[in-house]
Amino acid sequence: MIAKPHGRLSALVMAALTIATVGACSSAAATPSATAGVGTSSPTSAASTGTAHNPVTISVGVLRPGVDQKTVDALNTQIAEFQVKYPWITVTPQEYNWTAPTFAAQRLAGTLPDVYTVPFTEGKGLIEQNAIVNIDSLFRALGYADKLNQNVLINGERVNADGTKTIFGVPYAAYGMSLTYNRKLFAAAGLDPDKPPTTWDEIRTDAKAIADKTKMAGFAQMATHATGGWQLTTLTSALGGRMESVDKDGKVTATVNNAATKKALQMLKDFRFTDNSMGATFDYDWGSINQAFSAGKIGMFTGGSDLYTAMTQTYKIDPAIYGITTIPLATDPNAGVLGGGTLVVVKANTSADQRIAAVDWIDYYWMSKLRTEAGAISDAKDLVANNQPVGVPSLPIFDKATYDQSQLWIKSYINVPTVQMTPFTSNINSQPLVTEPSASTQALYTTLDPVVQAVLTDKNANIDSLLNAANSQIQSILDKPAS
Repeated sequence: MIAKPHGRLSALVMAALTIATVGACSSAAATPSATAGVGTSSPTSAASTGTAHNPVTISVGVLRPGVDQKTVDALNTQIAEFQVKYPWITVTPQEYNWTAPTFAAQRLAGTLPDVYTVPFTEGKGLIEQNAIVNIDSLFRALGYADKLNQNVLINGERVNADGTKTIFGVPYAAYGMSLTYNRKLFAAAGLDPDKPPTTWDEIRTDAKAIADKTKMAGFAQMATHATGGWQLTTLTSALGGRMESVDKDGKVTATVNNAATKKALQMLKDFRFTDNSMGATFDYDWGSINQAFSAGKIGMFTGGSDLYTAMTQTYKIDPAIYGITTIPLATDPNAGVLGGGTLVVVKANTSADQRIAAVDWIDYYWMSKLRTEAGAISDAKDLVANNQPVGVPSLPIFDKATYDQSQLWIKSYINVPTVQMTPFTSNINSQPLVTEPSASTQALYTTLDPVVQAVLTDKNANIDSLLNAANSQIQSILDKPAS
């Protein structure tokens, strides 16, 4: 998956969703960072000591490039409030947005902030590479680790030889994949925006109607910067397939050339060449497809259920065009919705004081709004005051009791078009969630990008040959010893 937007994350969801079962994933190897203090016990969180503190500065990756001034103002308000409580900590915000190529470059250059966010798929790999620090005792000292959805927390944990678990990354956002659709284009094509498609055949029919009557792309597909493989995996999961198999000994075998993936690619090929319903852009990534949709150029595309935040903050979407519904699932018993999320981590080459400050910041900035009345209401008020969205669909990080209570706290502040999100929020509970591939996830996604691109740009592309070659390439990556 692709890491989600940063800045002040919109507070929770508006309908009670089931606890998400989002499995642990690992990533392709990257250049190790310094490992000072990794694996050692950590001091108690500064907030609980009541003792004198050394001045400390931490850089935090909480500004997505291109955000508007209102988002910056909301962040500055939060930093000021934090520094009243922790006057010895100086927080320096840094522009940061995770993508596979930019993250690798930032690691090599040593320019990552002290505190940054990554997809669930990166957690295990960063732990294995000693690139992020053990914050287990610091985080557990806050007193609520046991209330976290354990199926989500596992993405940031190392499972030790004795079966115990050590926390390296804290989950703060989780989501299920969805179908985002443009209500205005639906109406212009003679379709009912309150009745979005519920099958892939209906999506194909609606996409063609939109393309024919509005001259916009009826359906669009991400295809670059690892998003092509990510969204192909989304389609594969919805059709009942899997990109890997894991035997009883933990050996991972690539299975990207499965029947469901072939069907997904043929479906895209039919949209593109038979129906001519995909427009003229075939190199979208996460940012550019959100930008194009917000500009009214796309009828439908698959992506995370929480995209409305970025569309509002960065791409200035007209809320009236936004619609979201569940991804249609095949009748196959293995069909499910691909799930994902984001971890916040602390880079390894930080001092003990910086790690304490980092966990205090994580607790204040990301976690308090999910678990405390004061935090949830303060976050909602700040967002509303700065015309930011509250109530964007996501999946719960904490247990159901904590989640349900949080909805009552923020109910009066929700300002997103909830009725337009009902097709998603009223049906997601009935859809089983599927975890992302567990090994070398980003490498798998990146390897599949050219396959998606070929199918979208070459009407003679041989799907079987493309997938067989990709499968061999991915298997060779999986067979390499861990670095």
